[in-house]
Amino acid sequence: MRRAVIYDLLVIGGGINGAGIARDAAGRGLTTVLVERGDLAGATSSASSKLIHGGLRYLEQLEFRLVAEALAEREILLRVAGHLAWPTRFVMPHVPELRPRWVIRTGLFLYDHLARRSLLPGSQAVRLDAPPYSSGLQPRLKHGFVYSDCRVDDSRLVVANAVDAHRRGARIRVRTGCVRGERKGDLWRVTLSSGDEVHARAVVNAAGPWVKQVLNEELGEPSRDAVRLVKGSHVVVPRLYDGDHAFILQNDDRRVVFIIPFEDDFTLIGTTDVPVESAQSPQVTEDEVRYLCAAASRYLARPVAPTAVRWRYAGVRPLYDDGSADPSSITRDYVLRVDAPPGAAPVLSVIGGKITTYRRLAEHALEKLAPHFPAMKPPWTAGVELPGSEFARRATARHEVLERYRQLPELIVRGVFRRHGVEAPGVLGDGELGEHYGAGLTERELRYLMEHEWASSAEDVLWRRTKCGLHMSEAQRHRVAQVIGR
Repeated sequence: MRRAVIYDLLVIGGGINGAGIARDAAGRGLTTVLVERGDLAGATSSASSKLIHGGLRYLEQLEFRLVAEALAEREILLRVAGHLAWPTRFVMPHVPELRPRWVIRTGLFLYDHLARRSLLPGSQAVRLDAPPYSSGLQPRLKHGFVYSDCRVDDSRLVVANAVDAHRRGARIRVRTGCVRGERKGDLWRVTLSSGDEVHARAVVNAAGPWVKQVLNEELGEPSRDAVRLVKGSHVVVPRLYDGDHAFILQNDDRRVVFIIPFEDDFTLIGTTDVPVESAQSPQVTEDEVRYLCAAASRYLARPVAPTAVRWRYAGVRPLYDDGSADPSSITRDYVLRVDAPPGAAPVLSVIGGKITTYRRLAEHALEKLAPHFPAMKPPWTAGVELPGSEFARRATARHEVLERYRQLPELIVRGVFRRHGVEAPGVLGDGELGEHYGAGLTERELRYLMEHEWASSAEDVLWRRTKCGLHMSEAQRHRVAQVIGR
């Protein structure tokens, strides 16, 4: 076993909250190490609805603080993650028997005004029997509303935070789990699955669905908090309609289902709320596929058959148990619990949360740890772009990249820019790209993902660092796996 290294902060979990906290901490001058037993964004954080949103339906549950914070973060993320988040207009067809028009108007008014909004247009009532919002809908739907939210590449958002944390001095260790931890006075002594031992002045437990397991078993800390595990499933089908708008549909069980443009050629439908006992390898059931397809078919001119599904994925949300009987009504707000006996090293556990509020959650987490780090620098992430999103300083970056590499296939250059933003030249280099595996993925980018973004398997590359797997044939996917294995 190698000699232990002492860090200020050990972050357990490489999802969006862990990566966001590691980035924030490193930028405040804390020596930080993040450990993730699988891949970055390998669980819940790559299985979201791919949205940065305030959570319109949470207003019905009177979650005003959560919605206001999420709406404010939506604006910040558009500025600091501009190549990974895109404004989108959401269309809500009105069905009078499900929710009265005045209820929807009131909710949208609050949605527009709970936080300052400068980048996105507000909501309005619209006719659905004329373009553009009639696209894809049944002719019987005449009236509706539109409002603004954003789509996001969730797993790349995690990777961008980890990359920036690394550049600011944090150590990122994937495929490395926490085996056992114990307090030794004002330090945690943690043994990793690699056999290494880490000493840290504080631990952040951002293990997502495994937060209680890590706290109770690996760290030996009893916890009075309860966590509810709720599975959310999604399906992806060939593109269902023209246009860049998304739909938010009221289902007859009073849940909502999103229909979202995805990867240019596809449409994403989600999500479900199914209580589960375990977060291990969640699967989309045939019942969930039928539920989502039926919910979409109630509104769309062309019914969605389960046989049309090209890809399905499920993630498990770790929600703070507030006692709600209905999984859809459990709070999506987060709880940050600090366990720190007098004179002992603290552990902060993250329960709940959503991808939209990860940056503010990280600030809150470090506020709670501030008494243990009096020399820690102030908050900074609200005004600093993530790697690849420095558009404010290079407004013509996309055009410059396309022009610089005009000799290359446009499919490849556009894909690289979409994934890496203004850092695309660092990926494309001199333009010698090697083998093209399909869907715009080349040997050069594959090497970059492995050398700079901790990818080590075909799944890491095809379904998280990129979504090229969705566009590839089985033979092309097999070729990528073969190259990585070699």
